[in-house]
Amino acid sequence: MSDHGSGPRASADPVMDITDFYAFPSPERPGNLVLVMNVFPFAMPTALFSDAIDYRFRLRPVKIGSSGGRPAIAVSASEGVISVTFGVPRPGDASSQPVQDGVCTTADGETIAFRVGNERGTEQNGLRVFAGCRLDSFFIDQGIVGGIRNSRRLPSEIPGRNSLLGHNVLTIVVEGSVARLFGIEDDSLFAGVAETTTIGSPQVRIERVGRPEIKNFVMLDKTADTVNHDLEIRDLYNAEDAFELMPDYVGAYRARLNSNLAFYDGLDGKIDWPLDAKGNHPLMELLLADFLVVDMSKPFDDDGYFEIEQALLRGVPHETCGGRSLNVDIVDKLLSLLVDNGNGPGVTDGVDRATVPASRTFPYAQPPNPEPPSLPSLALPSL
Repeated sequence: MSDHGSGPRASADPVMDITDFYAFPSPERPGNLVLVMNVFPFAMPTALFSDAIDYRFRLRPVKIGSSGGRPAIAVSASEGVISVTFGVPRPGDASSQPVQDGVCTTADGETIAFRVGNERGTEQNGLRVFAGCRLDSFFIDQGIVGGIRNSRRLPSEIPGRNSLLGHNVLTIVVEGSVARLFGIEDDSLFAGVAETTTIGSPQVRIERVGRPEIKNFVMLDKTADTVNHDLEIRDLYNAEDAFELMPDYVGAYRARLNSNLAFYDGLDGKIDWPLDAKGNHPLMELLLADFLVVDMSKPFDDDGYFEIEQALLRGVPHETCGGRSLNVDIVDKLLSLLVDNGNGPGVTDGVDRATVPASRTFPYAQPPNPEPPSLPSLALPSL
């Protein structure tokens, strides 16, 4: 499920578990970048953020090009970081839940204080921040997706049940110009990731998310991986810097991606992604560059997810802002990309919208369900 429970460590403590990351130009204020991080899968409305975690957004300029004859995204070494931290909850009045305050710190050191659960969020000098419990924006039929992995075949029936219907998460939304938030001027194409880290020194990365479903679609299954068939690889991957993978483990990541990408490609009985002479899948390096790519020179597009990368593969200019909006159906997009690369009818899980679609006004994510369903019977570590 997107990035819910994407490894034993994340599953052990949901308050540091990033379920989703979104980045898109504001549909409400053109020129602003919207960043959304969801954590704490299946949160109750009373859930609060950890005061021991730094919830971070990182952004770097990128350029589209090639490397070794392959399409590639070149990432700049310059970087801006936004840090969102929370205080220890304190008692509210007799009729309310505990109160929690937070601070958003921009790359240039500007701080914005806010109150968790403030429906309007906080605005300061053109920057907007929201944090609180919201409906989970992600949607998926986990029975279909997990069934494909377990049965090793495409489904014959598509009931289309949203496994996240009515469930909540904790949400952080930050919005403003790239220059104000990240201190980066004169660029329009960016790579973004979300992270949870420890506070203090040394700062330890607990989890990081770029594109959805990389870990739970493409890295989880060990069956086809003849190199690392007994390795739970996701905690290692979570601890990596998305922009600078360590050479120590990159071979293991490549082997896992190559094996599972080839598995998905073969599900329809034909090969749409021929491997190269070394057994590398054409998508492997592109997906290993695991960050969202957003073009701030383009207007908001609800359906722009992975369009920049697909244009790069085709050798044509991209047409949308890319990134990832809250309403885009990334499950169908990813399954169809992996299985038939647009050379067939595509693949669907039968779910095409969230519990309540996100709005186009700040803070975009919808208010929480006051009475969410009981925890699903599916176990997060096996997603």
